[in-house]
Amino acid sequence: MIGPALVAGVAYLDPGNVASNMTAGARYGYLLVWVVALANVMAWLIQYLSAKLGIVTGQSLPQVLGRRIRRRPARIAYWLQAELVAMATDLAEVIGGAVALNLLFGTPLVVGGLITGLVSLVLLAVHSRRGPRTFEFIIMGLVVIIAIGFSLGVVIAPPEPGSVLGGLVPRFEDSGSVLLAASILGATIMPHAIYAHSALSRDRFGDADAARERADADSALPNPRGAVETSTAPVLNDSAATVADTANGRLSTRRLLHATRWDVSIAMAIAGTVNLCILLLAAANLSGIAGTDSLEGAYAAIGASLGPAVATLFAVGLLASGLASTSVGAYAGAEIMSGLLHARIPLLTRRLVTLIPALIVLALGFDPTLALVLSQVVLSFGIPFALIPLVILTARSSVLGRWRNHWATTAAGVAASVFLVTLNGVLLWLVFTA
Repeated sequence: MIGPALVAGVAYLDPGNVASNMTAGARYGYLLVWVVALANVMAWLIQYLSAKLGIVTGQSLPQVLGRRIRRRPARIAYWLQAELVAMATDLAEVIGGAVALNLLFGTPLVVGGLITGLVSLVLLAVHSRRGPRTFEFIIMGLVVIIAIGFSLGVVIAPPEPGSVLGGLVPRFEDSGSVLLAASILGATIMPHAIYAHSALSRDRFGDADAARERADADSALPNPRGAVETSTAPVLNDSAATVADTANGRLSTRRLLHATRWDVSIAMAIAGTVNLCILLLAAANLSGIAGTDSLEGAYAAIGASLGPAVATLFAVGLLASGLASTSVGAYAGAEIMSGLLHARIPLLTRRLVTLIPALIVLALGFDPTLALVLSQVVLSFGIPFALIPLVILTARSSVLGRWRNHWATTAAGVAASVFLVTLNGVLLWLVFTA
């Protein structure tokens, strides 16, 4: 039952994360450690709610919204902002893969972007022909490479523990630090990961018919652990759980949600650790060194200070990050269109169209690292459009029935939404008044 969260969690390890965290560490040292920690805590809640929606309803978040937004103009408007977010995601991931290929093999950036896009197409074909489980294993293998590539440098040259603890104190230094904080949040809590996780859970655990069968089996038994009414109703004993788990040959909703909490916890622990390692690597070894706020400069500085082997592993991790995350991003984009517009276009056509912005940026010679950071800021503005509907839907009995959120879960989701919207408002004010 483990896997969907680990695939969705690749979104938290994409090249945008690398650029944002590397830039934050190189420019501000340990100042923004607290942002990485806070983002990971919020990400756990958000990804769990997304997976729960997919498991209980048997539908993805775009599907649910596509059925509830009845007016077509409103549905198209929502799709346009979601599609913009998906394209910003693809921009970051393709550019990251292109930069990695350039660092490792000297491949021209435009050619590297094409290679990254083609590899993602192959991985998507694996998902279509071999099923979600094979796709999950491939992505998890890439996650292992990512973790090793980005974490080894911190093991070799560990940061000062006192400085790391000091970075947990929430504060900003200037408008640039606020911009990077928004970039880190956009790179960590990615809208397309919210859309994708619900779809991945649906693909793994069954469609709406399977969800209805589980709901019928659950409703015929005493109230299971984890349901909202646990304060007054009896819990499910072992024999009843066995009946529920074997009803219609499917696992009960309770067991699936319990496994999902572990799945999300493992995925977020990996993603949070790797993201923190990237920032700490830059803070401990690259702070104050000219040019290290770019991926190319960071690669050169890591090679100079920690050796070519560590620098090569860093580039390999960046390549694995680009290849894995662009596959998940393309999957999310296809789901967004299908769920909201009830339409599909050929996968190859969609892949080629979404590659165009990244290839244009690379061909124009725009700074790849700056493009990555700015793309993550765009993503941070797309978060409320995915997060607010998710919190509202998972709090409703009409959507999740007895599995609706506890009031405390809803309160935490509202608090996360308010924080992210407020941060984006402050960022806009700083940008237009600077």
